[in-house]
Amino acid sequence: MTVLIVEDERTLARELGIFLHQQNFTCTVARTAREARAHLADTPFDFVLLDLGLPDGDGLDVLAEAKQNELTAAVIILTARGAVEDRIGGLELGADDYLAKPFSLPELLARMHAITRRRFGLHKPLVSCGAFELDLQARRVLHQGQEVNLSVKEFDVLSYLVLHKNRVMTRLQLTEHIWGNLPEAGFDSNYIDAHIKNLRKKLSLLADVEWLETVRGVGYRARL
Repeated sequence: MTVLIVEDERTLARELGIFLHQQNFTCTVARTAREARAHLADTPFDFVLLDLGLPDGDGLDVLAEAKQNELTAAVIILTARGAVEDRIGGLELGADDYLAKPFSLPELLARMHAITRRRFGLHKPLVSCGAFELDLQARRVLHQGQEVNLSVKEFDVLSYLVLHKNRVMTRLQLTEHIWGNLPEAGFDSNYIDAHIKNLRKKLSLLADVEWLETVRGVGYRARL
């Protein structure tokens, strides 16, 4: 998933970026409120990790403005502020969680997984799709208990479609989800078509994949 890290402390921002990249998240860093606003206006993120004490403004103001602009990303506030008022303020503005600094990176990841499950109404990490199961936390696809060999990007495409089941996802939505900031990623819209083709080829060797549909001229849909 795509993550905007809003953090002015360079060491922490770098540690977050490295850790989340290792967990197959695509990360963008903003070190000021101004940079955060610009990224939020240009790119649809899945998560925003938001520090409150920014050099040019308050993170709560960034959150309030983003919510007014119909921000859909999940927001976790990461801050050294310990006052109850700050926590309540952030949650009332629409933040999904609040983590006080210093914090454990594995705990942050667990909270992100928990938010994902809540958002998509999942009660367990295994999600069914036809004759297959997606293990979202282990990032595996299983067929009759055996792992299917998929690339990182193939899993990203499949999991995004399955989590948004029965909805048509455009090529642009899929590309933004996987590669983040498009102009900087050297993307090609044909990448999505190639990944779908490879997914169908690999999965159809094991079971029917008619549920993985092409919506001509628009994109793809997991009809489940």
